Amino acid sequence: MDIAELIARDAVLPTLKAGSKKQVMQEISARAAEAYGLDPRRVCEGLIEREKLGSTAMGHGVAIPHARCEGLDRIVGIFARLEKPVDFEAADGQAVDLLFVLLAPEDAGADHLRALARVSRLLRDTDTRDKLRQTSKAPALYALLTEPQASRAA
Repeated sequence: MDIAELIARDAVLPTLKAGSKKQVMQEISARAAEAYGLDPRRVCEGLIEREKLGSTAMGHGVAIPHARCEGLDRIVGIFARLEKPVDFEAADGQAVDLLFVLLAPEDAGADHLRALARVSRLLRDTDTRDKLRQTSKAPALYALLTEPQASRAA
């Protein structure tokens, strides 16, 4: 699964302002509504409910919040680079400044897990995280997120 299949160009937020995890979820949900025609309240509720099961922070300042959403026919993503890091209760204690939110149809099954694994592999890479943190323009962030995996190996 390619990242370009998951994320629309207008679903990249280069400088999201939020002071708490809840505010992050609200802002992300508003963008999901704009980019994918979803109900922002339902998206926010789904993300918060999933977060109650355990933090979606994976360490190194990265989180991958995810939820199943009514009204989707495919898995979609939203990327946000936070203006100031926010506590996501990460196991490593590091506040989160990079988020890749995944929203899946209610019947996504294994595709949802494959998308999570793909995004996780991308954001585990130190060089990728560094480049994302050094970039403040949405088109450049989108390009970094969607560049073919083979070019990262060089």
